[in-house]
Amino acid sequence: MKIAIISVSNKGQEVAINLKEKLDGDSTIIKVDLYHKNVKHHFPVLFYEYDAVIAIMASGILIRSIAPLIESKVTDPAVLNIDDNANFVISTLSGHLGGANKLTNKVAKLIDATPVITTSTDVNKKLGIDVLANDLYLSIDNPKEILFFNKSILNGKQITFAINPNKNVDYLLEYLDNVTLEIDVSFSYLEDINTDEIHVLLDDHKIILKERRIVAGIGCRRGKECSKIYDGLMDSINKLNISKSRINMLSSAEIKKDEQGILELSEKLDIPVNFVELEKLKLFESTDIKKSEFVYSKFGIYGVCEPSALITAGFDSKLIYKKTSYDGVTISVAISK
Repeated sequence: MKIAIISVSNKGQEVAINLKEKLDGDSTIIKVDLYHKNVKHHFPVLFYEYDAVIAIMASGILIRSIAPLIESKVTDPAVLNIDDNANFVISTLSGHLGGANKLTNKVAKLIDATPVITTSTDVNKKLGIDVLANDLYLSIDNPKEILFFNKSILNGKQITFAINPNKNVDYLLEYLDNVTLEIDVSFSYLEDINTDEIHVLLDDHKIILKERRIVAGIGCRRGKECSKIYDGLMDSINKLNISKSRINMLSSAEIKKDEQGILELSEKLDIPVNFVELEKLKLFESTDIKKSEFVYSKFGIYGVCEPSALITAGFDSKLIYKKTSYDGVTISVAISK
């Protein structure tokens, strides 16, 4: 997640600086940029360039600033509102699909504030269908149906997940077993459903949830054991709350194509690995990747795990876990649009 923090007062700026320092240490936060004052000038840019905007200011200023920019719960960024004294963190926009509710709880814990969340499913301890989709990195084909399904869940109705019988959906079953929010579901298995889809059904209504491709990028020292790479990967996906059955592909650079630890990991997890050509890595540009001069001096490329993950995830993909080191192993995670 890429986050912009904007403040208007000197006191709010202090809160912003403190919060940035805490968020920078979180591998699931790709970058944090600070902005101060000039709210009318900054907001039109922040709204489209970042996954989340944290506004440290009066709610009136925030609401008037974002009102002309709001378009859709599918595309709007998460917006949080914090008061100058950092007493409250309010989930203001895109609570579910944008991740504002989850980020609100994270930020409130970091600055010892009270989280304020008002979405009906959350306050009634029910699992919204958009929350499930966001947590499992699934796209929703018909967002207009979200309201119908969430109302049905609030009213205790049973919804059906229709799945291809040949698809491993352990990640969905694990999620439903572990989630603390209530939802009544049944399962049906239909061979004509695509293996990367889950159809959500009730009465004559349907939502199609489709897997966004999740790619784990791997870099490692020569001869690194499979167990060490595995441990790094498991730590990474645990911090993302992703089951290993949800990972679609592993990736690395072609210079690692004979690396036994990576090949053994692919076989152990039954997940294919893509070794990206050096030329593609040399040409790849992204402001989000961490450049390594050491790697460049040896191989002529600025990185392995982040660019290979982004290239493998496809055009317009983004990082959801930045390059993190684990004793000679580096892991990143990218997701398709």
